[in-house]
Amino acid sequence: MIDHKTGTRQEWLAARLELLAAEKELTHRSDEVARQRQDLPWVRIDKEYRFATDDGDASLADLFAGRSQLLVYHFMFGPEYEAGCPSCSAIADGFHGSVVHLANHDVTLCAVSQAPLAKLQDYKKRMGWSFPWASSFGGEFNQDFHVTHTKEEWQSGTVEYNFRSMDVRPSPSGEELPFLNKIASSVGVDWPTYRQQGPGMSAFVLDDGVVYHTYSTYERGVDALWGMYQWLDRAPLGRNEDGFWWRRHDEYDKQ
Repeated sequence: MIDHKTGTRQEWLAARLELLAAEKELTHRSDEVARQRQDLPWVRIDKEYRFATDDGDASLADLFAGRSQLLVYHFMFGPEYEAGCPSCSAIADGFHGSVVHLANHDVTLCAVSQAPLAKLQDYKKRMGWSFPWASSFGGEFNQDFHVTHTKEEWQSGTVEYNFRSMDVRPSPSGEELPFLNKIASSVGVDWPTYRQQGPGMSAFVLDDGVVYHTYSTYERGVDALWGMYQWLDRAPLGRNEDGFWWRRHDEYDKQ
């Protein structure tokens, strides 16, 4: 039995109209924040990043695939991983179908990971995805955009992520270790190796042959891109989470 208040249709409508006002306010605020994103200064990219792709060696400009805008999803898939991060995989399930629509609106959406291309290709085939996915293996792209950290950084407790220095090591009490180890084991590594990677997304523009970085976001900043959660936020019980419940889409029948 779910413990939740009930009411009449009239009571529901009154509460819904009150909520509607709050939702409209949030929508307008979201529109304003989007304008602020677009007003950020563009930063010229002068470093020659190289990527391995299905079509061969590529530059950052090549990833635009003839379009003027590029959205990069920083997919957590380190060289040591045996599979992609399950959270990033759930996010990719959501944006997989949007790629063709964005491509026809002058925007290329491409995932980038540090794992070698062959690993990405095998996992992409397993998941049934068709979006472009480039490997930054051996380069500095991931480090420069603060989604990959060295073991030394991790061990020092000072990692630059989400525009601040933070410590991603487990707390001294270790109470969260079972949860963290469960996530890490889902990609076949331990927590320190897993958390050398971090999720995020970055945006770029190609103008007169020059690539500029326009925006990046990390941590809860990618929440809005995780389509599953946008649906759950509108479900009767909300996110209703108890630990690490989500799986890769081909693993639910294996529980």
